Amino acid sequence: MEKVKIVFFDIDGTLLDDDKKLPSSTKEGIKALQENGTFVAISTGRAPFMFEYLREELDIDTYVSYNGQYVVFENEVIYKNPLSETQLAQLHKDATNHTNTPMIFMTEKTMKASVDHHERIEEAMGSLHFPHPEKDDTFYRNREIYQSLLFCTDEEQKLYEGKYGQFRFIRWHEYSLDVLPKGGSKAQGIKKLIERAGFKLEDIYAFGDGLNDVEMLETVGHGIAMGNAMDEVKKFADYVTDDVNDDGIYKGLKHFNLI
Repeated sequence: MEKVKIVFFDIDGTLLDDDKKLPSSTKEGIKALQENGTFVAISTGRAPFMFEYLREELDIDTYVSYNGQYVVFENEVIYKNPLSETQLAQLHKDATNHTNTPMIFMTEKTMKASVDHHERIEEAMGSLHFPHPEKDDTFYRNREIYQSLLFCTDEEQKLYEGKYGQFRFIRWHEYSLDVLPKGGSKAQGIKKLIERAGFKLEDIYAFGDGLNDVEMLETVGHGIAMGNAMDEVKKFADYVTDDVNDDGIYKGLKHFNLI
């Protein structure tokens, strides 16, 4: 294939800085990658509809979204792995009955909340600069839900661990967990994309900063942690670049002679 290398970028804390803005050096670096004939892809826990503007701005048509559950290669959906509706119904029931914990249910196009208003949803979604979704507590029925959000604390999380054999939980905010299919990860989504596109492992690079990036950084040929990444994440990286606010992406690309 013509383009033998591909670089995956996480969004929050990686492509976007603390203010959820795209640093000019990052945009410059990605443009240089594309001009060099390198594939550029996004790998995120976000839903496709939550970063459409970013794909347009950066001219990216390949992405791993929902932490690997919805994968698109050159604008074609190549892999889907929705949550079990039966277990999602049980989790919703338990969350409501045990701790009155709110949830969000997400398709590839939109999201709905289990409640009209909740401070935890406001705070967590606000950190991503997204509003509180509309309420539809049965939205998960008869739909492909690729990710759910459970708005609980660390202490409350213990009530749910080990009770849902088809799910895994990854914390991304003080008040929120990603609910994914068991075995689901960015790494699995990337593997599906590799199978389809034929990239070699040594030609795959990935930048990330969060706990949901660990498997990805471990799996690819060159895993790069941002300087602002959690220490736990940095342990799994082949290289640690500078902070997202200090041209970390651009410097990382330069380090590997990709630009």
